[in-house]
This record gives sequence, C-alpha cells and structure tokens, in this order.
Amino acid sequence: MMEFLYFPQDKSEYIPALLTLLVFIVGAAVTMYFIIKVSRKEEERTDYSPVKEEQDNYQHNQ
Repeated sequence: MMEFLYFPQDKSEYIPALLTLLVFIVGAAVTMYFIIKVSRKEEERTDYSPVKEEQDNYQHNQ
C-alpha cells in the first residue's frame, strides 16, 4: 500500500508536475490580461468612469 504523501527519491519525477503548473500559471496570467484589456475597452465605450464621476460631483459642489 502506498503512503498518503509520496515524496519520490528520484527528483526528476517533479519535472512534469512543475511544467504543468507553469503552463496553468501562464495561462491564468494571459487570461487575466485579456479580461482586463476587454474590461477597459468596455468602460471607455460606456463613457462611465468612477473617477470622472467624482470629478464632476466635486465641480458641481463648488
């Protein structure tokens, strides 16, 4: 019966796991980049910006 935690003596068995982890991390970073990029384009298209709204409110209150 194999133990619950398995630490191999041959450290080369870690290489496939590290490569898989690296692929998923890079994929997540690329996905977040595109989500942020699309979100900024949509914000410009809707002409709504919280910073712009605060500036407008500040100018109206003076």
